[in-house]
Order: sequence, then structure tokens, then C-alpha cells
Amino acid sequence: LSLYFAVRLLLSPTYSPTIHLSTTKTSTSTLPFYTQITIMRLLPRLPLATTSTLSFALSRPFSTRLSSTSAPTPYSSLAAALAVPTQLSRVSSILSWDQLVMMPEEASVPRAEMSAVLASVISEKTQALGPLLKAVDPSTLTDPEQRSTYFLALKAFEDAEAVGSELAGEKSRLAGVAYGSWAEARAAGAFGDFEPDLEACFELAKRIAKLKAPSDPPYTTMLDEFERGIPESRIDEMFGMVEERLLPLIEKIKSSPNHPSLSPLIGHFPLPSQDALNAAISSSLGYTGRRDVSLHPFSTSSSPLDLRITSRFDEGEWYQGLAGTIHEIGHAFYEGGIPSPPLPANSALSMGTHESQSLFWERHVGLSRPFWSFAGPLVRSHLGVEASDSELYAAVNAVKPSLIRVEADEVTYPLHVIIRTSIERAVVNGDLSVSDIPSAWNQKHRDLLGVSVPSDASGCLQDVHWSGLAFGYFPTYLVGAMGAAQLAHYAKRDVHDFDGKVAKGEFGEIREWLAGKVHAHGSRYDSFDDLLEDQVGERLNPEYFLTYLEKKYAD
Repeated sequence: LSLYFAVRLLLSPTYSPTIHLSTTKTSTSTLPFYTQITIMRLLPRLPLATTSTLSFALSRPFSTRLSSTSAPTPYSSLAAALAVPTQLSRVSSILSWDQLVMMPEEASVPRAEMSAVLASVISEKTQALGPLLKAVDPSTLTDPEQRSTYFLALKAFEDAEAVGSELAGEKSRLAGVAYGSWAEARAAGAFGDFEPDLEACFELAKRIAKLKAPSDPPYTTMLDEFERGIPESRIDEMFGMVEERLLPLIEKIKSSPNHPSLSPLIGHFPLPSQDALNAAISSSLGYTGRRDVSLHPFSTSSSPLDLRITSRFDEGEWYQGLAGTIHEIGHAFYEGGIPSPPLPANSALSMGTHESQSLFWERHVGLSRPFWSFAGPLVRSHLGVEASDSELYAAVNAVKPSLIRVEADEVTYPLHVIIRTSIERAVVNGDLSVSDIPSAWNQKHRDLLGVSVPSDASGCLQDVHWSGLAFGYFPTYLVGAMGAAQLAHYAKRDVHDFDGKVAKGEFGEIREWLAGKVHAHGSRYDSFDDLLEDQVGERLNPEYFLTYLEKKYAD
């Protein structure tokens, strides 16, 4: 019956865009609630004109939908049409979450085909935006959300048109297949099992990059996809500064006679006890979303009301699981604070910005001395660890060059990022073959970190990113680390008794500060540089990060 009414309405020659759809069963809409739901389900299948008209009512605030009877403007028609690919992209994120958390391993190929179809549809809907974009005069857009939405939509349209729906679907399909082969190769510790799919990933990524920006080096285009607005040359300059300052600091720490004991972190800690500890600290931080376990920790969301994080746990060591949880909660706070209407402006500014939020919480809160005044009693209660707050603080901040990026201390972590960036850029630029990645990886770890890599599983197969064609993503981790330190500096200036609040487990004002400075702005700035300059008075400055490390580890 709902389908009957929905189709009858959509096909009616007297259909008017002033018919309003509700968001709750108790609204005063003239349409039955389940008819509205059916219409929403039909949206992706409808021609663009019908979709735009219908989505116009869906995309506005509820109060406006009930009162407004004016005809759509060129911008509102564009915004309505944008709701469809935006919402479908959110659906895609849930499919990805399911693949990484719930899906049986043997279903990776069918899931890849599903994702490919969805990616093709998203591309088609994005390519169809051309006439609506041409109808908008950007000089008339004075609202930051509208201007950002228009230019981000224009960029998405140009990219989608350049790449095409077929290739967009192939990228999604390949990523699904490559994830499966990566997981199997990692379990076996055999890079050769993953090499053919990884070769295909690099080749397709380079092909797509050249289609998007024929005159730019492919790696520049890849990097801009994840960290827009900050030139590759500027990232190279900041990375060089970080490497130059960190190498002597690491040597100084290694030669120090004062090395904290790691014994408070090691033992036997049943997973239910670890889960209870993580739940207690998550709740205290203010996180209310879903928590799961996955091979590689991550965070995702389909709306500010649907936040999902994962971590991974080891019964022999409890801190890495907790660190992963706090890190991913930082990502979730960002997603939860972005305005909710399905527009390009209401999305994360960049992955470096995103990472600054997760590292703010993991490091500048979770690795701080005051935090362990709060968390120490919880650790002792849930895990039975016999260690003082000071001993726990020292243990979680111990510096020791290691193999695994996500488990690295904050001093050596940047070198893991620099290694990955140099390797993937060399492959993209044709200076390194895919088959030579393991040897290059092992050599760079010996040179920069002084560690020997015993297997591919703990070496070049440890990260999931390349299986998803996410080349250019790794640099954003260090961009985020620098941004986190800079934001922490200003947060401690602005939030009264910052350390005292952390010690008492009072995190609300800190969350609100970050929400006002970062989350609420979505993608309204052109770069992380621009956001920082407007919100704290200066663009991204690595000096805050380096000074923070040098001062902290001189203790």
C-alpha cells in the first residue's frame, strides 16, 4: 500500500514540490509515514529531475518544510540533488564497516561487486549534476555553507566526469578484492600473495589521478584527495623539519639510563575485563556510539547519530587496545560534531584535520600525566594491575623504536609515516617496483628506526590502506599529529584548568572547545591551514609538535 501511494504520487501530473515529508511518525505531514519511507527508498532509482524535486523537501530543516511554499532556487535544487550521492556515500560507509567487522571472510568478492555497483551509481548521480551546477551563479552565494557546497560539488562533478562511472565501479570492486587478498597475505606473512592485487591498485590509482589532473604529478593529485589545500612541497618541508629534529631526540632517549618499566602493561588480561575498562573510559570521555573489534582499528559514521568505532585487543598487553579506543573516539567526536544536512560542506575538512582530532585525545589527553590520575584507579579496578598512577604514566609513554605503526610511541611514530610516504611515492613515481616494496621497507626501518623486520606481516603488510587504493593517505597522520599539538596548545590556553579537568574526568568543556574550533565548520574552509589561521590565529606550525615532544621527553 505504501508503494502504491508513493508511485502514484511521484507519477501524478499534479505533483507539487510543496508536499512535505516528515522525519518522525508523529509529525503533521500530509503523507503517511511509511509512504514517506518508501519514497526515500525510491530516490536512488529516480531520474535526476524527479529526485531533485522530491529531495528539495527532504533536504531542508523540518520547520522550513512545514512552512515554506516557495519554488526551489538554483542553489536549493543543487543542494537537493546533492543529497542523493551524499546519502548513498553514507550507505557505502556502512557496507565498508560491515565488511571489516561483521562479514564472513569468504564473502569478499560478492561484497566487492555490490560496492562496485553502488560506486557506479554514486558516480552517475554526481555526473548528472552538471546542469544544476551551471544554473548556479557562485558570485551570489554569500553563505559559507553554500559557497563550500557549490565548489566541493563542482570538484566532485569534474572528477566524476573525468573518471567515469565504469572506472569508479572498478576502483571499488578492486578495493574489495584487494582487501581480501591483503588480509589473507597478512595472516600468512606472504607479500607475494598480495603483490598482484597491490600492483593493480597502484596502476589503477595512477590512471585515475591522471584522468583527474592530467598536468599534475599523480602523487600530488592523490595527496590532495586526502589533504586538500596544502601543497606537496609544504608537506615535504614540514616532514624534513620533523625528521631533522626527531632523530637526535630519539638517540638521546635511547642513550638515557632512565627507561620506564613496561611491566604494568604486560600480563594476562581477559578480553571481557579489557572491554569493561574501555567501556568505562569511553563513557567518561562522552562517547555513546557503537564499539566493535576489527583487524585494523577504525572509525566510521553514516550520520552524527550513528557513530561506530573499532579497536583490537591482546590478552597479554592491555594498553594498545585502550589507546586505539581513545584514538577512534576522537575521530567519532569529529564526525558527531559536523552539521548533519547531507551536503558536501557538512563533511570532514581533510584527513589531517580528522587525525588531529583523534591524536588530540589519544596523546594530549590520554598520554598526559593528569589523565592517569583519572584512569589509574579504573585500570587497577578492572584489570588488577598493581601500579601507581605515576608508574602507569611512565609505562604508556615509554619510547622504544618498534615495528608496528599503530603501536608506536609518539616520538618514533612520525618516522613510520615518513617511511610509508617515501615508499608509496617512489612506487607512484616509477622509482620503485611493487615487488621491491618489502626490501625497501626493511631497509628504511633499519636506517631510521634501527629495527629489523622479521616478517612481511609485521612489515609492509601491517597496514590496510594500500588495499583500498588510499595512496597519499599516510602523510595525513603526521599532518594530524602536528595539528593536534597546535590545537592542544591553544585549548590549554582557553579552557580554564585544562589539566585539572582531565584529572577529574571532566571532559565536556574540552569537547565543546574542539567542536567550536573544528567540528562545527565541516568543510567550509579551503584547507586545514585556513581553518587554523582563522580559529587560532596561525596556519599549521610544526614547531608546537616538536617543542611538545622535546619538552616532555627531556623529563
